[in-house]
Amino acid sequence: MSTPLRIVRLANFVTPSSGGLRTALHELGKGYAAAGHHPVLVVPGDRFTDRDTAQGRVITLPGPVLPGTGGYRVLTDRRRLAALLTDLAPDRLEVSDRTTLRWTGRWARRARVPAVMVSHESADGVLRTWGLSGPLARRAADTLNTRTAHVYARVVCTTEFAEREFVRIGARNVVRAPLGVDPAARHPGLRSADTRARYASAGRTLLVMCSRLSVEKRPGTALDTLEELLRRGRRAVLVVAGDGPLRARLEQRARERSLPVTFLGHLTDPAALGALQASADVCLAPGPAETFGLAALEALACGTPVVASASSALPEVIGPAGVAAPDRAAAFADAVELLLSRPETARRDAARARAERFGWDTAVDAFLAAHDTTAVTGTPGVRGPAREGAV
Repeated sequence: MSTPLRIVRLANFVTPSSGGLRTALHELGKGYAAAGHHPVLVVPGDRFTDRDTAQGRVITLPGPVLPGTGGYRVLTDRRRLAALLTDLAPDRLEVSDRTTLRWTGRWARRARVPAVMVSHESADGVLRTWGLSGPLARRAADTLNTRTAHVYARVVCTTEFAEREFVRIGARNVVRAPLGVDPAARHPGLRSADTRARYASAGRTLLVMCSRLSVEKRPGTALDTLEELLRRGRRAVLVVAGDGPLRARLEQRARERSLPVTFLGHLTDPAALGALQASADVCLAPGPAETFGLAALEALACGTPVVASASSALPEVIGPAGVAAPDRAAAFADAVELLLSRPETARRDAARARAERFGWDTAVDAFLAAHDTTAVTGTPGVRGPAREGAV
């Protein structure tokens, strides 16, 4: 029988309006607590807080806003974070940022705490979206990944795609653990005639993109795809749910080209987001560096097929319930047309069936296995009282 463990999790680039990473942290934390362990999440914020939540204890430490990221904060005070880690005395450490927080692997080694790094993004993929050439991005990624694999006991990758760049450098401490979707929260029953009518008049194709509007997500591909479909004579509209540093530029592009695009910003109501995903005809996921793609999986769970970047991990996730396309507007438009040529009931049933292969219970078990533990049989997750004050 497993012993309850204090699993301290560290993450940067998490805000109230962030997407996939925030969802994954929340669901995994809930799962750890339900399995009888004691999860503690440490993230940056505008001030110190310490509170109890459904995902366990959540601590925010003051961290500056990173310019040009649309509000993301980072944990930069190493001394304070190291002191907090010492005070928390974790049994396991789980880190979800292999750039600015990679130093915590060395802290864990000195403290004799088994540490896991979760690879939430493709390093060379992100570097390429930032403008580095393929060979240069690969060399830089290999250097970063070699250092990461060296200082952590394990590296967790959510897909085979994410694992490739570690296999390439010969890392032997890589394990696979998928993410998941809540089928009760995202389902085809959320489809709403009112929601659909709000954004698309009768006879129009409703496209949706749920994404952070930042360079590595390539959101402009969605607008280019819409423009290409309109040029071909398809009456289509696009709704964008998400925010980020590129939003103003994208809105300007839509105005200048007279594109029927609605920008909703970050949707705080999960039911509203689910209704939007379920009411769409096709979801677009153009990010070429995605190592899983939770928003796309949520769309599938709602019965909406997905067109995704063939350069990302999403072809693994969407399978036959969607179409993977090269990172060009014409190719994305071809993929949309292909999906729409399939009978509606068949394509929506296939999307839902695919999503049902991914559950959070499976994900939690896989992540706990990466920590060399399992659920604590017969022991409920116990959370202490809410805490206030400074570290």
